[in-house]
Amino acid sequence: MSSRIIRQGSVLRHSALAIALAVGLGGTGVVLAQSTTGNIFGTAQPGDTVQITGNTGFNREIPVDASGRFQISNVPVGTYQVDLKRNGAVVDSRKNVSLTVGKGSDVSFAAAATAASAQSLDSVTVTANSLPPVDVSTVDSRTVITSEQLAKLPLARTAESIALLAPGAIGGSGYFKGPTGNNLVSIGGGSVTENAYYINGFNTTDPLSGFGGITLPYGAIDQQEILAGGYGAAYGRSAGGVISQVGKRGTNEWHFGAQVLWEPNGAASAPGNDHYKVDSSNHSVGDLYNYNQRDKQTRTVESAYVGGPLIKDKLYIFLAAEQERTEGTLVKSQDSPTYQSTSYRNPKYYAKLDWNINDSNILEVTGASNKQNYDASQYRFNYGTLQRGAYIGKDTSGNPLNKTGADLYTAKFTSYITDDLTLTALYGKMKGTYYSDTPSSTNPHIIGPSNQNPDLNGGSPITNDNPSTAAYTPQHKSTNTNLRVDLSYHIGDHTITAGIDNQNIRDKDDGQFTTGPGYAWEYGQVVEGAPIQGSPGSSDFVGPPGPGGYYVDKYKYNTTASVRTTQRAQYIEDSWQVDDRWLVKIGLRNDQFTNYDTTGSAYLRLRSPQWAPRLGATWDVNGDSSLKIYANAGRYYLALPASVALRSAGKSLYTREYFTYTGIDSLGQPTGLTPIQSATGGPISANSEYGIQRDPNTAASRSLKSEYQDEFILGFDKTLGDKWVYGAKATVRKLRNAIDDTGASDIIRQTLVNQGVDPATIGPIQGSYLFNPGRASQFLVPNTNGGYYTANVTNADFGFPHLKRDYYGLEMYLEHPFDGKWYGKVDYVYSKSYGNSEGQVRSDIGQKDVSATVDWDFPQLMQYSGGELANSRRHVLKAYGSYQLADEWMVSGNLSVSSGAPKSCLGYFGADESDPVGYQDSYHYCYGQPSPPGSMGHTPWLYLFDLSAEYRPVWADKKLAFNITVFNVFNSRETLQIYPSAGNTGGVESNYKATLYSSTPRYARFGITYDF
Repeated sequence: MSSRIIRQGSVLRHSALAIALAVGLGGTGVVLAQSTTGNIFGTAQPGDTVQITGNTGFNREIPVDASGRFQISNVPVGTYQVDLKRNGAVVDSRKNVSLTVGKGSDVSFAAAATAASAQSLDSVTVTANSLPPVDVSTVDSRTVITSEQLAKLPLARTAESIALLAPGAIGGSGYFKGPTGNNLVSIGGGSVTENAYYINGFNTTDPLSGFGGITLPYGAIDQQEILAGGYGAAYGRSAGGVISQVGKRGTNEWHFGAQVLWEPNGAASAPGNDHYKVDSSNHSVGDLYNYNQRDKQTRTVESAYVGGPLIKDKLYIFLAAEQERTEGTLVKSQDSPTYQSTSYRNPKYYAKLDWNINDSNILEVTGASNKQNYDASQYRFNYGTLQRGAYIGKDTSGNPLNKTGADLYTAKFTSYITDDLTLTALYGKMKGTYYSDTPSSTNPHIIGPSNQNPDLNGGSPITNDNPSTAAYTPQHKSTNTNLRVDLSYHIGDHTITAGIDNQNIRDKDDGQFTTGPGYAWEYGQVVEGAPIQGSPGSSDFVGPPGPGGYYVDKYKYNTTASVRTTQRAQYIEDSWQVDDRWLVKIGLRNDQFTNYDTTGSAYLRLRSPQWAPRLGATWDVNGDSSLKIYANAGRYYLALPASVALRSAGKSLYTREYFTYTGIDSLGQPTGLTPIQSATGGPISANSEYGIQRDPNTAASRSLKSEYQDEFILGFDKTLGDKWVYGAKATVRKLRNAIDDTGASDIIRQTLVNQGVDPATIGPIQGSYLFNPGRASQFLVPNTNGGYYTANVTNADFGFPHLKRDYYGLEMYLEHPFDGKWYGKVDYVYSKSYGNSEGQVRSDIGQKDVSATVDWDFPQLMQYSGGELANSRRHVLKAYGSYQLADEWMVSGNLSVSSGAPKSCLGYFGADESDPVGYQDSYHYCYGQPSPPGSMGHTPWLYLFDLSAEYRPVWADKKLAFNITVFNVFNSRETLQIYPSAGNTGGVESNYKATLYSSTPRYARFGITYDF
C-alpha cells in the first residue's frame, strides 16, 4: 500500500497546477476570501465517475471529463470519502479527505483497480493524497488556523489573538476595543477599523464604526482564515485584512464535550507601577502616575458543545455555548484617581442546522450571539496614602458599555444546478445592543482637575461624585442585513463567477450627551497674556485669560441621532488556466455607498462606478508544485460606517464657554466667574456644532470620492526536501484616497471672496465638512438669498500637504507541516508604514471618531505631520508550533518578538507656542520645535513567549485532557504606548511620556477538557 501511494503522489505532482487550477478552481470555493467551503479535484481515467460522500451527509457523483479531470466546487468544510467508479462499481477509494477553507484538496487516481478487485478495498484504508505543501492553486495571502491547531497552541481565546499568528498582523492601540471588549489588530499597516469580520460567510463587522466584529465561541471554530491581501473581486470593504471564521457542524456521529479554564489571580505576576517622566507644576519625574499593583483579576471560562444527526445523512445540528467570567480590581491613574471593583460576563452562543435537501441542494442556518455585561463599583482613591476611599457609584462612562453585543441569524442556500453551474445565496440579519447606565449624580463632571489654579484648591485637585463627562444613549440599537448571491460557471479553461453583495445598516439612538446638569467644567492653562485659541477676527477666537493663564470653560456635548447606510456591490471574475503551469485571475468589482442623516436625507451619494480591478497570477515553475511564484494587484474601496453621520450630518452640540474664576467650591465647581472675550460673545464651537440640524447639502464636498487603497504583492513558495517549505513575499500598499473632515471655514469663506462673491451675501459656513484630504474640493455654502455658492478650494488654498500612507513589507518564512509528531513555523516581517494619515482613526491620541479625526481640520495641524505611523513595527518575528513528546503528552509554544511603536511629541503651534485654531497641544511641535510622528524614537522591543503542556491519559481513552498554559513566560513588561501631548514651556503637561498601555504580566491558565 505505501509504495502505491508514493507512486501516485509522484505521478500527480507533474501536473499539479493543471489539476489545481483547471479543475480545482471551478467555483467560488477556492477564489473567494470569505468562503466557507473548499474544493475536491483530481485526475482519473476518462469515462469513469467519482462519488464524494461526507460525514455530514454530502453525496455527489460527477463524471471524469475527456481530459481525465474532475472537480467538485463549493464543498462544505469537513471530512470526505472519494470513490472512483467504473461501470457502476467502486474500483478505488480515498478516505479521510479533509478540506481547508478556500483551498482545494487533490484526490487523484492512477492505475485504478478493476471492478473485480474492488471488494478488497473494504479491508484497506487508503488516505487521500493532498497537494504538496506549496499550494499552487491560490494567489492571495492567507493564513488558515484549524480547530486542531487551536486546541494545541497557547492562545488567548479571541479571534484577534488567532489573527496575530498571521504575518503582517500586530496588536492595535489599547484605546480601541471590539464589541465585547476584545483588543483589536492592525493588518498590513491599516487602521483597526479597516478589517472585515465574517462568520460562516456573513459580514459581522461592527456596522457603526468598524471596531472589530462578533465572533464564534472558541470551541465552535472549525477554521479561522486571516487574509492580508490579494483576495478576489467577490469581496471588498476592507483595506486592512479579513478575519473569517467557519463554525463547526454536526456529523453522522453524535459528539459532545465540555471545558473549564481557570486563570487565578494568584498565578499572575503583579504589574509594575507607572511614573511621571517629566517635571511639571504639579508633579516631578519619578512621582507615581498609575498605581498598578492593585490591578488584579481572576477569569473563569466554561464551555460545552454537542453535535450530531437529527436525521442521518439528511439533517444535522451543532450547538455550542461559552461563558467567560472575570472578577477584578483596578486603580486608575492620577488623571481620574478612582478604585474600581469590576465584573465582566461574556456569554457566547452558536447554533448551526444543516439540511441536505437532496444531492444537489443544501440549506445551512446559523445563529450566533456575543454579549458583554460589565459592572464596576467606583471608590475614591487617595494617591497620598494609596488607600481606597468613599464609594462614588457605578461606572457609567460607557468605556466599556455596561451591556453590549449582537445576535446573528443567517441562512445560506447552495444549489449544484449542473456539474459546472453552482448557485449560492446568503441572507442574514445582525441586531446590536449598546447600553450604558447613566450617572445618578446631578453635579457637573470636572475635566482636567490637575489644571486647577493650585492657589485656589489648596494644592490638591477637587472633584465630585460624577465620574463621567458624557454618557451613551441607553436606547441605542443597530440592525445590519446582508444579502449575497453568487453564480459560478465552469467552461473549458475558465471559471466565471459573478454576484452581488448588499448591506443595509440602521443605527438607532446612537450618540453621547453630557452628564449631570447637561454640562461639565473643564479647567485649563495657557501662557499668560496669550489668547486661549484663535486670533482676533477668527470665528473661533477666545481671548487671553487672567493671571497665571488659568481659565475654565463650560463644556456641552450631544450627538444623539438615528441614521442609516446602504452598501451595494456587483462583481465578475474569471479564473483562467492559461496552460498547465499558469493561472490568471481577472476580476472587477463595483461598489456603491450611500449614507443618510437623521432626517432620512442622503448626505453622501458615492454611487457612480467605483471600479476595483483585481489581477492575480501564479506560476508552477517546475511543474511539480515544488516552486510557486505568484503576484497580484488590486484596488480596495472602504465604506464610511454609520457613526460618521452623528457629527458630520446630524445636529450635534459641541461648545465651550470660557471664564476666569476666583474660587473653587467643594464640588470642584468654579466660583467668581467672569466671561472671557470670544468671537461669538458666548459659547464657541471649533467645528460650528451648535445643536442645529446640518443641511445634508453642506455635510460633504460635492466632489467627494470614496476611500480606497491600491495593493501590489509578489512572492514565492518553495519546498525544502520533503518536510519543509520556505518562501518570501513583498507587499506594497498605498492609500490613494481618504475621507476626513475639515474645519477650515475661514479658508472656504476667503475662497468665495477671491471668486468675487460679496462677503455680505455669504451665509453661515459649517465648521466641519467631509472631504478628500490633499485634493481640491467643492463646497456648497448657503447664501443670504436662500441658495448656495460653490467654493472651489484647491489643496494649495488649504495649505495642506498631499495625503500619504505607504506600507512596505517583506516577509520570509520557514514551515514544517504537521507529520504526526510536530508542527512549526517561523515568520519574519520587515515593514514600514509612513505618511501623514493613519487612516480612519488616530491611535496615538486614541481618537475614535471615524473619518473625523483631528487630522486635516486645519492646515496648522498638518504641519510636520509626515512620519512613521502609529501602526508601524519595523521588525516582527513570530514562531509557533506543537510537539508530541509522548503518546499522552504534548507541548506547544508561541513566540513573538517585535520592535517598538513610534513615539510622538505633540505641543502648541510654532516657535512661539501659540494656539491659532484652539487645539491646544495637538500640533506637531514639541516645545517650539518641529516634531514629526516617530521623531522621538520608539517604545522598547517586546518579547513575548507563551508555553503550554497537555496531558491526555490513555486510561481515559484520551477523551479527558489536563492543560496548563503560561503566558508571557519571561514576564516581559514593556511600554506599548505613551501619552504624546507635551503642553508648552509655560505649562508642561504632567502626563507627557507617561505609560498609557503596557504588556500584560505573566499569568497562568489551567484547563480540563472532556470530548466524547
